[in-house]
Amino acid sequence: MTQETMAGQAANKDGFIAALDQSGGSTPKALKLYGVKEGAWANDEEMFSLIHDMRTRIIKSPAFTGAKVMGAILFERTMDGEIDGVPTARYLWEKRGVVPFLKVDKGLADVVDGARLMKPMPDLDALLTRAKAKGIFGTKMRSVIDAANPKGIAANVAQQFEVARQILAHGLVPIIEPEVTITIPDKAEAEDILLAEIKKNLDGVPAGKQIMLKLSLPSKANLYKPLIDDPRVMRVVALSGGYSREDANALLAKNTGMIASFSRALTEGLSIEQSDDAFDAALAATIDSIFEASRAG
Repeated sequence: MTQETMAGQAANKDGFIAALDQSGGSTPKALKLYGVKEGAWANDEEMFSLIHDMRTRIIKSPAFTGAKVMGAILFERTMDGEIDGVPTARYLWEKRGVVPFLKVDKGLADVVDGARLMKPMPDLDALLTRAKAKGIFGTKMRSVIDAANPKGIAANVAQQFEVARQILAHGLVPIIEPEVTITIPDKAEAEDILLAEIKKNLDGVPAGKQIMLKLSLPSKANLYKPLIDDPRVMRVVALSGGYSREDANALLAKNTGMIASFSRALTEGLSIEQSDDAFDAALAATIDSIFEASRAG
């Protein structure tokens, strides 16, 4: 029943997905933006402990509830951790009413044909089994498109859907994230090719199953509306991709039916130095602005 309730919220509820899944490569940058200077940790364990503290502070903040935050994407170590003695995914759903997702990719391979595919994931089945047991609803995996190269984009999307079918077989809902780098000169052309490839690969989604998509905010408003309307797609969410929160919200509001799944734009303006009252007020204002932009579309 819980899975059905989560699916109803993930598919239909107003709100957005908080991306709290910074991994090894992006953690130092996330901590620096939060006001934790490099050198404040002696090893990876201490670094991940600091980021877990930051995520815990966000999740426990009064505004961080299912009323406006539909879901949250966790890093594997966060899933394996606890908040107030409760496993993180269970805490999110049972205490905050937020649907838990898990980042499952292991980072990016080198550029081939203008695209960076995902590194191999030999332990994915074991991770998915563990995630399901811990109460995770869905997954997220990221690859990157750096050029409007049809061959590279086709390979990128084909890999995403191949792994998505593996995830669906475990009873989890995959968020497919082929990110188009926002600074490339041929971004709009790359997005047209990406749309065509996603449409083609949707035919391989097993009957009765749904996937989600996490896409860069498109150069042409409502480009992805056909995907939002496709019954095989549960939800289309947007990444902030390096835009400021203000710019990301403004672009998002132009795309009907698309909701946010922001990471850096969510934590912008939060600091370890803030009192709890100041932190909670800043996060509440951020959540309100992203929620309104998600609903405006």
